[in-house]
Amino acid sequence: MNNKTAVRIGDKIIGEGYPVYVIAEIGINHNGSLEIAKKLIKGAKEAGCDAVKFQKRTPELCVPKDQWYLERDTPWGRITYLEYRYKVELTYYDFKEIDKYCKNLGIDWFVSCWDEPSVDFIEQFNPICYKASSASLTDIQLLRKLQDTGKPLIISTGMSTIEEIDFVVNQLDKNNLLIAHSTSTYPCPVEELNLRMIQTLKNKYPGVPIGYSGHETGLVTTWAAVALGATFIERHITLDRAMWGSDQAASVEIGGFQRLVSNIRDIEKSLGDGIKRVYESELSQMKKLRRVYLEIAAD
Repeated sequence: MNNKTAVRIGDKIIGEGYPVYVIAEIGINHNGSLEIAKKLIKGAKEAGCDAVKFQKRTPELCVPKDQWYLERDTPWGRITYLEYRYKVELTYYDFKEIDKYCKNLGIDWFVSCWDEPSVDFIEQFNPICYKASSASLTDIQLLRKLQDTGKPLIISTGMSTIEEIDFVVNQLDKNNLLIAHSTSTYPCPVEELNLRMIQTLKNKYPGVPIGYSGHETGLVTTWAAVALGATFIERHITLDRAMWGSDQAASVEIGGFQRLVSNIRDIEKSLGDGIKRVYESELSQMKKLRRVYLEIAAD
């Protein structure tokens, strides 16, 4: 690895000059079902994604106590919010199956851990890296525990000020860090995506790969993020945007992911290296159309 802004995740390298690393965020769109999780993994692999990502929480630590017993309608009936949070948590057996399934398919998988016991739980499966959600950006203790595993850490920057981001980045090991620009609205209106922040973060942290975690509807703005220099992309994936769940509406269906990845690869090819050249394919047009040829001496 000869690029100072590159980080190795599994057998892939993320950074300037390398293919965009595409993450399909399954999150909790599996609704607690291993069967749905496997369908989403398979769809992500067929779409050409590099990785799928899940979430892991300890509900009592992540749900404010004043919300524990608030009732809500769910596919399991009317239950408390704490009960619901448990319903969408995958088990040790589920993650063992996910690990085996992803390895058989040849797709990376990792997790956003929302609390310290969840880090210990996921470490049993030796994931290739970790992600910290935007909600966890200010949780320095959790971020340090994630980095203490020795795995690369991706942090998301939604709902955070530039001062908070800068403070946190300076507390962490930048050599094994990746930063995702994000806006934490589901779905996010296009006027709040602020994609130029990708370049702002690149300028501010020149040694850190910068990517984009999007929650908008549609694909064109994610393609724009790639054109603006995002080295990795994360979008939520779903079987059906009409499914029950808080993240489904801001997710991309499998067919959409196929278009997303295919066009990302075309964008990568089209960007080139910024060095002006005359291509062999232009020569016949030059001969046919150009009236005046210049003789310019080389310096």
